[in-house]
Amino acid sequence: MRYRNRTDAAKRLADALESSEQFDEQVKPLVLGIPRGGIPVAAVIADRIGGELDVLVARKLGAPENAEYAIGAVAEDGTAIIDEALVERLGISSEYVETEQYRQQLEVERRAAKLRGTSGPTPVGGRVCVVVDDGVATGATLEVSLRLVTRAGPKRVIAAVPVGPPDTIRRLATIADAVVCPLQPAVFFAVGAWYDDFAQVSEREVADVLERSRSGG
Repeated sequence: MRYRNRTDAAKRLADALESSEQFDEQVKPLVLGIPRGGIPVAAVIADRIGGELDVLVARKLGAPENAEYAIGAVAEDGTAIIDEALVERLGISSEYVETEQYRQQLEVERRAAKLRGTSGPTPVGGRVCVVVDDGVATGATLEVSLRLVTRAGPKRVIAAVPVGPPDTIRRLATIADAVVCPLQPAVFFAVGAWYDDFAQVSEREVADVLERSRSGG
């Protein structure tokens, strides 16, 4: 099983979500996409389940010499997680971790301001929240996002991703009320390996998706 692109992945993920019966028909669910790649997936899901779309900005903390290898992550409210065992195993200094966390926090704030403008985050209290990304490897970014949402008092938090390794999915299931992930390959390399087309999503594309959603387009 592979996905053609993010749209194909989103449709299959929406099928899995609909069959999971996680939603309360009395309350409109809130679908929170993690930019950038999670936003086009989240938009399809919000449309399918009749949810409201918003962005949830978080950033991974990259390892030295390999920015894509997450040693932790930080979210909009400053919530951060650090994989201390990994940091120790890689011999990463505390100074590097502090600097990287500060740098990524500034980037999170910049992106949130750019994508939301003057409006703040959509309130999540008492709502079913679906937190969406286009896939997970270590799951650090999604984990910190789930912790951020959980702190805001939702009725239920569902993590939804098209693909991720089984051990990561099991760990995320201890944080979210439910995790929906149709593809969990035992041998996992990278998220993009499970897509035929995994082209980078630009900030402009993210902003356009959010603007269409806000205007009802």
